Amino acid sequence: MELFNSLLFMLNEMSPYILLGFLIAGLMHAFISRKTLARHLSGNDWRTVVKSALIGVPLPLCSCGVLPTAIAMKRSGASKGATTSFLIATPQTGVDSISATWSLLGPAFAIVRPLAALTTAVFGGVVVGKTDKAAEEESASEGGYMLVDDDRPSEWFARLTTALRYGFVDLVGSIGGWLVAGLIIAALITVYVPDDFFAILGNRPLLSMIAVLIIAIPMYVCATGSIPIAMSLMLKGLSPGTALVLLMAGPAANFASFTLISREMGRKSATVYLASIVVGAMAFGLAIDYLVPAEWFKLKAVSAHCCHSASFSPFATGCSVILVGLLLYSFGKRYFKFNTPNQVGNMTKEYVIKGMNCAHCQAAVAKSIRNVPGVENVDVNLSTKKATVTGEHNPEDIVNAVTEAGFEVVG
Repeated sequence: MELFNSLLFMLNEMSPYILLGFLIAGLMHAFISRKTLARHLSGNDWRTVVKSALIGVPLPLCSCGVLPTAIAMKRSGASKGATTSFLIATPQTGVDSISATWSLLGPAFAIVRPLAALTTAVFGGVVVGKTDKAAEEESASEGGYMLVDDDRPSEWFARLTTALRYGFVDLVGSIGGWLVAGLIIAALITVYVPDDFFAILGNRPLLSMIAVLIIAIPMYVCATGSIPIAMSLMLKGLSPGTALVLLMAGPAANFASFTLISREMGRKSATVYLASIVVGAMAFGLAIDYLVPAEWFKLKAVSAHCCHSASFSPFATGCSVILVGLLLYSFGKRYFKFNTPNQVGNMTKEYVIKGMNCAHCQAAVAKSIRNVPGVENVDVNLSTKKATVTGEHNPEDIVNAVTEAGFEVVG
């Protein structure tokens, strides 16, 4: 019962803010063109880098979801510096995670978190821009993921429908698993980890930050899913600065991102990307622990008792019911999806796609394959990592289309 109460408390605290974030995210997706954004990010100067970071901070894309978006922007003319800035800023925050951070960790964290993401993104982008002296010669790719904006309807009502579908279906499917995992891990830590378990590390912020980095970089967690974990660790004695390191490094840095960035923009850019996140996270974490009043980052009193009592306000409970319903729908859609029957007489071939981790990746692959000549139908199954393609097509064109989207056909 104690575990259930802890889980219910965090769900009720976060759900209203998360639903609001999903709505804002859907509106941004439906009414702001990424092609237009890419056209403004072609320079390597600091203004372009800052502009790219400002664009990325509110976007609710996870680390795997931001990769195809950033690749598409770069192939549409965005510079390496601007692309790096976008890659660093976007997965660390988002309108959904900022609002959820406010709900569980308070206003100070909600302000510092996007500020830290913006600062580290600008630093990394400027460094990459200065090291990349050669002019960007890549032209906009034909087709591929950039088709994402071609499908946006022109009518206002249709765009609103698209916004609701993206925010409450596609985005929930993208981060839902990580959100649930974060809530469960946080509840387990809160209930079963002794209160003095982190006492030794709690008095050594630098050591605790290094330990968190070692765990966070290979272990991916989305920006929203990291919030309850950070809260539960603070309740067990870790410093606010260490919690910020988890909030920054966990969502933004992982080996899959590093590998793809190395392939797309070079090892030097990938190294700067990773170093900017690590250095920026530790710098802001140490500043919080040693330069900022500790009272700013104290958790709400109710949070300290989340194991013993849960909030049952009608509004919060209603939001939690809606959020749980959306999560159940997205999981059912993802894991119990029935493939469309193959058309008789047409060539049908399956391709195993490497690198798909969320609904954004799934959409990127599907749109790229759908643009291949001869393709009549494509079904991309996220759980099996397979794309079933129907129509008289050239398999090499499929491989090239998937590669252009930032993924890889294996087997």
